Amino acid sequence: MFRIYQPWNSDPAMDAKGLQEFVKGRIILVNKPLEWTSFDVVNKLRNVLQKKLNRKLKVGHGGTLDPLATGLLIVCTGKATRLLSDITHYDKEYTGTLILGATTPSYDRETPIDQTYPTEDLTEELLHQAARQFTGLILQVPPAFSAVKVNGVRAYKKARRGHTVEMEPREVRIDSFELTEIRLPEVKFRVCCAKGVYIRSLVHDFGKALGCGAYLHQLCRTRIGPYRLEDAADLNSIIRSLNPDN
Repeated sequence: MFRIYQPWNSDPAMDAKGLQEFVKGRIILVNKPLEWTSFDVVNKLRNVLQKKLNRKLKVGHGGTLDPLATGLLIVCTGKATRLLSDITHYDKEYTGTLILGATTPSYDRETPIDQTYPTEDLTEELLHQAARQFTGLILQVPPAFSAVKVNGVRAYKKARRGHTVEMEPREVRIDSFELTEIRLPEVKFRVCCAKGVYIRSLVHDFGKALGCGAYLHQLCRTRIGPYRLEDAADLNSIIRSLNPDN
C-alpha cells in the first residue's frame, strides 16, 4: 500500500514513539540558513536524530540549494527517503535579487566582481523585453562553479583551483521569469521552472542579453511542487524540537 508521508511540524512530543516515526518516514521542511550547504543541513539533522535514536538512520534532501541561497529544503528520513527521486523532479519557484552592470566568475557573490559595464541606457521596457527571451524550453550552460561533474570531477573543484572548465549546454524549462521590482542596478525577480535550471546561469544570461552583465545577489527558494516555504521552520527551531533537553 502506498503510504502518504505528512510533513513533520514539530508538534509531537519527542518520546520513544514519536522518534520511531522518523524511522518509519518523515518529511521535514527546512528554511535553509545562509551559508549552510544542503549537506550540512542533512548531516546536522542526521546526527541529532541518530543520537536520540541510538541507531543509524537514512536522511537525505530533495534538491540542492547553493550555500548563498536560502529557502525551502525538503529533508526526508527513514522510509520516506524513497520519495526523494520524485521530489527532485518537482517544479520549483524562486525569488531573488540580481545586480546589473557587473559580472563575477561564479555568477553570484561567491567570487569578486571581475568586470563592470555602464547601465545608464537601460530602461524598464528593455529589461522586460530581455526577460521574455528566457521562458519556455531554452539552452542553458551550467556555471563552472557548480556541482556538475566534468570528467568525473565536480566542476567547482576545478574552477576554484583556477582551471578553465568547459560546460556543455543543456535544455531546461522555465515557465516564468518575472521582474517584480526595478531599482537599478538592483532588480528583484521571481522564477518558476522545472528541474535542472541554474538561476545563476539565468541571471548571467539575462545580463549578457542586455549587454551589461549581471550576477545573482540573493536567492530564496519558495516552493518545491506542493510544498511551500511558509510551511517550513528554521533549522535551529527544528533542532530544539528534536532535542529539547539540550
